[in-house]
Amino acid sequence: MLSTLEVVTVVVVGVMVGVEFAVAFVMNPILNALPEDSGQQGHAHGGRMLGAVMPVWYIGSLALVAVWAVAGRHHDGTGLVVTAGALLILSVVMSILLLVPINNRNKTWTAENRPADWKQQLNRWLRWHYVRVAVIVTAFALLTAALV
Repeated sequence: MLSTLEVVTVVVVGVMVGVEFAVAFVMNPILNALPEDSGQQGHAHGGRMLGAVMPVWYIGSLALVAVWAVAGRHHDGTGLVVTAGALLILSVVMSILLLVPINNRNKTWTAENRPADWKQQLNRWLRWHYVRVAVIVTAFALLTAALV
């Protein structure tokens, strides 16, 4: 049963990491290359769509890691799982404090009401997103190492 939990957790976290990696290194360059304000509109739409899904995915991933840490507390690799859990907590805190506020503003912007510094705000979001991706990639690597 524990091995099933471990595999499910690694798959769920791994797919989440893949989505966030794709946002950073595939979708953002595509959106930023669009003409005029089309990129901002694409970011806003992506924020609305992923903003509905990602909180559940992050919290679900964290819950799976917590269950794994408790259920496997007497097994090798538990320290790696706990550390991965701490990194996922950090990613959630970063999201709530740094990324979500920018994303929430961006979701409401139109060509008529965008602030003058909208590009700077989206660039700030992207910089924090890169850090978050590094954090969750590290958590994923630790979970994968804990399987061995």
